[in-house]
Amino acid sequence: MKKLLVYIKEYRKECVFGPLFKLLEALFDLIVPLVTAAIIDYGIANRDKTYILQYGMGLVLLALVGLTCSITAQFFAAKAAVGFAANLRHALFEHIESLSFTEMDQIGTSTLITRMTSDINQVQSGVNMALRLFLRSPFIVFGAMISAFFIDVRAAIVFAVVIPLLAVVVFGIMAICMPLYKKVQGALDKVLGSTRENLTGVRVIRAFHREKEEEQEYCKENDVLAKEQLLVGKISALTNPLTYVMINMALVALLWTGAVQIDIGVLKQGQVIALINYLSQILVELIKLANTIVLSNKALACANRIANVLEVESSLEQKQKNFLAKELPEETGTQNAGIQDVGTQNAGTQNTTTQSTAASKQTVRGQVVFDNVSLCYQGAQEPSIEDVNFTANAGDTIGIIGGTGSGKSSLVHLIPRFYDATKGHVLVDGKDVRSVSLEELRGKIGIVMQKAVLFEGTIRENLLWGNENATEEDLEEALELSQAKEFVDKKQNGMDALIEQGGRNLSGGQRQRLTIARALVRKPEILILDDSTSALDYATDARLRKGIQSLSYHPTVFIVSQRTSSICHADNILVLEDGQVLAMGTHEELLKTCDVYAEIHYSQFQKETRQNQPGNGQMAESKEEVTDRKEGGAQ
Repeated sequence: MKKLLVYIKEYRKECVFGPLFKLLEALFDLIVPLVTAAIIDYGIANRDKTYILQYGMGLVLLALVGLTCSITAQFFAAKAAVGFAANLRHALFEHIESLSFTEMDQIGTSTLITRMTSDINQVQSGVNMALRLFLRSPFIVFGAMISAFFIDVRAAIVFAVVIPLLAVVVFGIMAICMPLYKKVQGALDKVLGSTRENLTGVRVIRAFHREKEEEQEYCKENDVLAKEQLLVGKISALTNPLTYVMINMALVALLWTGAVQIDIGVLKQGQVIALINYLSQILVELIKLANTIVLSNKALACANRIANVLEVESSLEQKQKNFLAKELPEETGTQNAGIQDVGTQNAGTQNTTTQSTAASKQTVRGQVVFDNVSLCYQGAQEPSIEDVNFTANAGDTIGIIGGTGSGKSSLVHLIPRFYDATKGHVLVDGKDVRSVSLEELRGKIGIVMQKAVLFEGTIRENLLWGNENATEEDLEEALELSQAKEFVDKKQNGMDALIEQGGRNLSGGQRQRLTIARALVRKPEILILDDSTSALDYATDARLRKGIQSLSYHPTVFIVSQRTSSICHADNILVLEDGQVLAMGTHEELLKTCDVYAEIHYSQFQKETRQNQPGNGQMAESKEEVTDRKEGGAQ
């Protein structure tokens, strides 16, 4: 909790005035029994109506002043608690945004959602109660005991005995409950995770008729949560009965002692009434304190869970610091791309290009180099990518194909540093991606993820995510190139048409085309299409590729696909298998030299119709366009 107090610093004034006004209210509450005793002992005993009226008005005034102090204290406490929660929520969200995919995978989405919502709400309630009652209740308890000593020492001994016993009960229950509340929140995380998985994958669950199994699993996790909550609830519920029993026993002892003292003339009736009032105040305040402690236990448990997330440092930042602490080897760069090995495996054309690039030692914007790169996810036994070497020169189109789980997405995710390579170097424009800031690196890259993600809002607002300063012409051009303009123009409001969360009111192909348009609005130096045309038909896919090739700024394009028709025009195609580059070359070369590529291709296009397949004519045309584009770029 101490680590989170930094977010309440700007509310120091409220943190002082809130408890201060509560102490003033408590002070007026402690005066009330003394005024009541005076009315009984002097006003009623002497039948002095004027005295009774004057002191009665004094009680009304004390009530009004106490109410004003209470409202003021509540205002300051609420302002501080809400402001603290808002600052904490902002800081936590900003920190989560800074985490890499590795930490997101490790912590879990459901856990982060719980921290952002339920945990912060509990902390807010705990801070509010603490500012209002943590000082007021002890002040009332000890103030009542001191006042009792001023009235009668023998009667006040009852207070001196019962208060420590009550403290032992309250704080003992608190010590037991605190670790149990942590378990409850952990069980809640699992229930939320199960709920999220079931709602997200409801179609798959129904398709495989797994409703019963998922229901049983959910009930099992929910039962664990219920048992944990019942256990901590039962222990916490002991607070009120135990304190009531002890207070009532103290009340009996006080009445017995007071009656004797009245009988011998040491005490007056009003003083005994005052002592009973003080004991009643202690009872009420201890119940409030117990409830406050219960809420504080939950708040502390939740605060520790939030602090644990805030303490997680992004592995990208750690590796960047470690990388910058060491000097890069002189030969690391385009000249150290490790392409010699690749060149021996593949066509001489690629090797010649690489060697000439290495010799010139000149960096062109949009160049990407993988130098002996491996990636092993945290906790994984085997690397997902192993010893990958290739160079993508500026303006090149690189196709990446392979079976499910071969490491295609993992490979392209290393370019924008969604993950960091565990071995080797990934270089963009001749610089290791770990040596530049994420803002600078990702400013050069436009990526379309495997899952098309759109946000609730208009089409225009979604496109402006790519570049908030984009002009109307830029948006129109992006829609035209991505083949999305045809369905956008048909909508009633065009680009101002509303999109539901996740693009639920669009088809799969429409979602993919809009996400591609969003990336194109950015006008990136490097464009990554991670299996982002799977829902498009062959004709639309071909028009899309032709549009990308006609871009005036000639980005380096990485196309991850399961379809050979989407990558047959590429300058270089990587065939991945079990995280390794099995082969590399052009479409025609791989059909002759790589059995895996040929098998994938002929499974999609019959061998006997090879001359008429969607790839050949388009491929020849694309090659000419690529040549023209490169010549234009060189000029």
